[in-house]
Amino acid sequence: MKKYYIHTMGCKSNQFESSIIKENLNKNGFLEVKSIEDADLYILNSCTVTHKSDNEAFYLLRNAKHKNSEIITILTGCIAQVEKEKLLENDFIDFVIGNDEKLNMNKILDRLQNDNMPCIVSDIMKLTEFNKQALEDTTKTRAGLKIQDGCDNRCSYCIIPFARGKSRSADIDFIVEQINNFANHGFKEVVFTGIHIGQWGKEKGQELLDLLKAVEERTTIPRYRLGSLNPLEITDEMLDFLQKSEKFCPHFHLSLQSACNKTLRSMNRFYKVEDYLAQIEKINEMFDKPFLGSDIITGFAGETDEDFEITRENLEESGLTQIHTFPYSIRQGTVGAKASEQIDDRTKEIRADIVKKISAKKHDEFIQKNIGCVHEILIEKHADKKTGFLKGVTRNYLTVILNSKDEALFNTLAKIKITKYENGKIFAELI
Repeated sequence: MKKYYIHTMGCKSNQFESSIIKENLNKNGFLEVKSIEDADLYILNSCTVTHKSDNEAFYLLRNAKHKNSEIITILTGCIAQVEKEKLLENDFIDFVIGNDEKLNMNKILDRLQNDNMPCIVSDIMKLTEFNKQALEDTTKTRAGLKIQDGCDNRCSYCIIPFARGKSRSADIDFIVEQINNFANHGFKEVVFTGIHIGQWGKEKGQELLDLLKAVEERTTIPRYRLGSLNPLEITDEMLDFLQKSEKFCPHFHLSLQSACNKTLRSMNRFYKVEDYLAQIEKINEMFDKPFLGSDIITGFAGETDEDFEITRENLEESGLTQIHTFPYSIRQGTVGAKASEQIDDRTKEIRADIVKKISAKKHDEFIQKNIGCVHEILIEKHADKKTGFLKGVTRNYLTVILNSKDEALFNTLAKIKITKYENGKIFAELI
């Protein structure tokens, strides 16, 4: 029996796909182990959003060989898709598998060994059909469901369309079937993931709202969450629908990237700051304490001090809850990599630190608004490791620790009242 150790980097789509890889291998005679030293195979499902993620991937692969010189290393994920055979020049990489191929890992491993092919990476830009893979993993509290792959945008900073291909969508019947299967296995919440879920259904002449209506009408799961959306994709019609929904969790993640119109134009993003700030305000008015996350890239090519100051002011004035930020990373093959006005790394980091402080302040303020409020919580299947108390997530995406150790409440929905926030943790009592 082959024993494997798998490490996952990056986005929720990668996390979902790693679960698919594990189920595929486990059903075909492989055994997952918890340490590299005990494994025959080391599988790294990689990310290539930034050069730091590339460097981390190489470090992890080298480290695996250092810990276990006999281990076979398999690199898959986005860096594998983009760099392909070139990666085999590194002596710490034995096999390279593409993003689509990894979803049939067992068969691909047979091909790699039997056909003496150390690299199997197809032309992902030629794919037109969503690779439908059913997931049965019941170890997690919230089910992740990938509904879309690829991206048709060409943002100046982003390499991901070349790692994921054109936008491809799972059909409604498949999605509904998977959600109801999750519900039948006891899941109370599903999280929709994808590379650009706002483009779901585009190639079929459908819109994301069509899917949401089907989820509302044809599934039995009590709660669902949406992944990241471009601000333009959240229409007034969608907001009206979500406001009336009993299943939707008021948790929005807006892919903003900048709060300066000049920088947005350079990034090839097709919206204006004033439009999405107004939309944030509208969402905050329509929903009761919604969680509003976002992404911001600092130091994109050509971003002056004045441009960043505009971003800083707009972010501080916005009704966002939390801001995920990272310094711009040059990705070869993108328009941004060819720009002459590149920003030095130190300036990028300083700007990122400023945004992180804004985010921390806003998140703290959001938590304070929720103290004393009653929420519905989905209690995790595992207790908090440090305290032993139950923990769970509210509909508006706050992780809280409860005043109970009753394991009979694992994976149940309960009413709670948030009581305090201290030492970075939110505490609540069961009602």
